[in-house]
Amino acid sequence: MLPDASRNCSHFPLQQRFLLILTASFSPVNKVNKVNTLSIDLIWDCKILIKEREVVLRLMNKCEDISRKLMKQVTQITEDGESGWNVEQPSILSESLVLKPYQKIGLNWLALLHKHKVNGILADEMGLGKTVQAIAFLAHLYMNGDSGPHVVVVPASTLDNWVREFNHWCPDLNILLYYGSQEERKHLRYDILNNVIEFNVIVTTYNCAISSAEDRGLFRRIKLNYAVFDEGHMLKNMSSIRYQHLMTLNAKNRLLLTGTPVQNNLLELMSLLNFVMPHMFSSSTSEIKRMFSSKAKSTDEQSTFEKERIAHAKLIMKPFILKRVKSEVLKQLPPKQDHITFCQMSKKQQQLYDDLMVKLKRSIEGPEKNSELCNVMMHLRKMANHPLLHRQYYTAEKLRSMSKLMLKEPTHRDANPDLIFEDMEVMTDFELHRLCSEFSSLSKYRLEKALLLDSGKFEVLDQLLSDIKNKGSRVVLFSQFTMMLDILEVFLKHNQHRYIRLDGKTQISERIHLIDQFNNDMDIFIFLLSTKAGGLGINLTSANVVILHDIDCNPYNDKQAEDRCHRVGQTKEVTVYRLIGKGTIEESMLKISQQKLRLEQDMTTSDTGMSPYSV
Repeated sequence: MLPDASRNCSHFPLQQRFLLILTASFSPVNKVNKVNTLSIDLIWDCKILIKEREVVLRLMNKCEDISRKLMKQVTQITEDGESGWNVEQPSILSESLVLKPYQKIGLNWLALLHKHKVNGILADEMGLGKTVQAIAFLAHLYMNGDSGPHVVVVPASTLDNWVREFNHWCPDLNILLYYGSQEERKHLRYDILNNVIEFNVIVTTYNCAISSAEDRGLFRRIKLNYAVFDEGHMLKNMSSIRYQHLMTLNAKNRLLLTGTPVQNNLLELMSLLNFVMPHMFSSSTSEIKRMFSSKAKSTDEQSTFEKERIAHAKLIMKPFILKRVKSEVLKQLPPKQDHITFCQMSKKQQQLYDDLMVKLKRSIEGPEKNSELCNVMMHLRKMANHPLLHRQYYTAEKLRSMSKLMLKEPTHRDANPDLIFEDMEVMTDFELHRLCSEFSSLSKYRLEKALLLDSGKFEVLDQLLSDIKNKGSRVVLFSQFTMMLDILEVFLKHNQHRYIRLDGKTQISERIHLIDQFNNDMDIFIFLLSTKAGGLGINLTSANVVILHDIDCNPYNDKQAEDRCHRVGQTKEVTVYRLIGKGTIEESMLKISQQKLRLEQDMTTSDTGMSPYSV
């Protein structure tokens, strides 16, 4: 029970409320009646909360000052009636290429931040050309006497695309590709540090920038002007080793490019702001972590505290982030339709899914947890997509027989059948089926075609692809699992659909070739991709249908995937299909994803605006 003085002060501001409670707690009455006193821990927690609020309020005031300065520059009117701030397209950009109006606004915003010595996050929705805007900004700096050096740090999957865009848009800038084996990078480091080669921009990958002490040492020794980080949401965790290493880059200025600035919670956004403006935020990281660490509420109704946190985050991030969405800046871009397609599992698949649920429940509730079943969510996801992602049909008895038959193969004559059995035990049904197809001695154990095609999603996909093909459309088909792509290949071959494939094992040098092949050969009906490897740095506007065979836990990975088609250059209406296993864990995943997207909507509503140029 709180003291009387504390029960009737809810209308006072937080700090005043705390003082009233504190005074009441140590009154003579309460000294006698210790049962009614506030605990020291509660008082201490109150004190910490007040400190956190004060730190956040100071940050908000600083950010509002910066925002006012930027707005004053933008709205200033010169004597001749023109805007006081208007950066034209740099003349060293290719004459045949013209920045779109919203891209020119992005260039102006970046130039304005640079003038005021403020770093920022270009957070335009995927497909709006953040790469081009960044290149135009570096060209603007070059024309104003800043020839670098700069560094652009990118995921390996987008490396070729960045080099191509630099050469395409601004061939006058000297680009140095810092990539290759450790020995190749050793020679590059020598040339860089000894001024053997001239360059304006180093393009490298996240891994190459920090993978060794020598790599990290290089980027600490070079005096860089700008460090540009593509897919900047990879820096959302300020406690990660990657984050800490990249913080040591010797760069005067930083620019983050990301189409997904708000991920699972507000703390991730604060991590990005701390990275891009460390001199402003680093001294307050502990308070920021506590203030914004709790995740968004799962209920539709937000608490007052939750709404307050979002309002605080908006004010803090306002000057540093520019985010536009395609529907607002690309009026000529064809619309996108989203469809959630619930797929009833096949009869056999349903039975296996129910059996797996019982097995997992026993494993969790039992005294001894089964290590094989520890990742409950992943096991259920796989079964919801295809039974052959588990091992059901190849029993231990079959594996014993198969391991002995393998001794007939020239490659396994001297092998130990027990060790072969152990290797087989950890394989899925589909992997074992491929093994039986590879070795003639096991051919009798190959699975029937009916089992390979036995999936509720395949039943839906069969009709869906047939309808799409009849309309003359082309498809980009994503899956989270490379083995699911393997099974999808069987399905596509069975239905005589021509396709090509790209996944994490595809060499970087082959990616551009496959993309060009699909975009130029209209007879290829389907581009088959893994969501993680194929969701970045790819322009597939020659297709206008996206099918997500299985959704990602992070909805922004799926958004990146669908924006391979729905982007600048698309001429047709884009349709996105999400296949969801009915009555499976995927329904819960979908619900959580929608909640995460609602957080982004709360963060990007236009009541306060995101920056002077926010749309």
